[in-house]
Amino acid sequence: MSTAAQTSAAPVSASRIAVASFIGTAIEFYDFYLYGTAAALVFGHQFFPTFSALAGTLAAFATFGVGFIARPVGAVVFGHFGDRVGRKAMLVASLLVMGTGTVAIGVLPTYGAIGIGAPILLVLCRFLQGFGLGGEWGGAVLLATEYAPRNRRGLWSSFPQMGPAIGFIIAGGAFLVLGQTMSQESFDDWGWRIPFLASSLLIVIGYYIRMKIAETPVFERAMAEHDKAKVPIVEVVQRQPKTLFLSTCAFILAHTLFYTITTFSLSYGTTVLELDKNMLLICAMISALVMGLATPLLATWSDRVGRRRVCLGAAVLAVVWAFPMFALINTGEPVLIALAMAVGMIAFAALFAPMGAFLPELFATRYRYTGASIAYNASGVIGGGVSPILATQLIASTGSSLPVSGYVALIAVICAVCVWFLRETRGTELE
Repeated sequence: MSTAAQTSAAPVSASRIAVASFIGTAIEFYDFYLYGTAAALVFGHQFFPTFSALAGTLAAFATFGVGFIARPVGAVVFGHFGDRVGRKAMLVASLLVMGTGTVAIGVLPTYGAIGIGAPILLVLCRFLQGFGLGGEWGGAVLLATEYAPRNRRGLWSSFPQMGPAIGFIIAGGAFLVLGQTMSQESFDDWGWRIPFLASSLLIVIGYYIRMKIAETPVFERAMAEHDKAKVPIVEVVQRQPKTLFLSTCAFILAHTLFYTITTFSLSYGTTVLELDKNMLLICAMISALVMGLATPLLATWSDRVGRRRVCLGAAVLAVVWAFPMFALINTGEPVLIALAMAVGMIAFAALFAPMGAFLPELFATRYRYTGASIAYNASGVIGGGVSPILATQLIASTGSSLPVSGYVALIAVICAVCVWFLRETRGTELE
């Protein structure tokens, strides 16, 4: 970044950029995790009541996976206009698109009311959620990264990376409070809708905050120099195919860890181990809090030692912890379950925290929104969309959690290999 650009970014400062980049990801991940929690606890019997308990859970997770399929599509669309029109406009648009899908879920009729039309509408709403989130993350991290001083991009980019932790805690907390304050029958009948409808208030707040933020200085400079990609997706594939492939494969682990811990474990714990759902939610929320606290620390560490070192450490920890994690969950003891999830989330944070700066730094400004968004969201198709389904099927077919642990360890090894072949970006100029 030029000296002038950095100087202009400094007065805007961490406070405003932190709030603007953080608030949207917190809201949008709140929306996204609402669905994951509801899929694990409610949607099976509300939208697929003719299925068995296992088949209903698998079908609910399949609709959960639709959101991940939609995310790369959103990444291409929002990335295209984000690279040609600007970061700010796409941040606002992605927030509204995802919010529409979330609030709509809150008013959907169930299978008992309209039959097969209910799961079809659910899938459409889920697609909107994924499509919006496909543009959200890339825009939020670019807002932080392109404003940040060169030697603090890891720290600044950690602002939006803390959004998922807060989003999950709020979403889990909403279901926990409802589960404690109403009967199971009332919760299953209409109580689960409340968190989805409440998203409308958060969206209004996020919209107001983001409308107050100016375009990033790095993007404005690129536009002043007429450095605009005609078709960003074509350019990123032609100019940086190896980087796109390696970065996509490297970050499958982040999604695998997060959704195995926060989504699959809820379903596994309640249906297979027959544990209390509120206890599992509390454990998952504790682990998300640990992740949120660790994120800025690990991001700052990546500013000191490099992105690759921190990401490689995450992969090693994931391999080491994959088997003890499920062994502890299988005990059914709340403290051990919380420990299992918390350490797993530290491994996730060690990869996710530097990723906010790492991915944008890997791609040129003219197609950075597209490149970073595609890598992040395409990795989510396997890590977030496929992993809960595959883990559920592995448990059902083997009766053991060992294959799930082996799967997580395998993804971690793939991550380590791909990160090894990516270049170090700490301290590099944003071109």
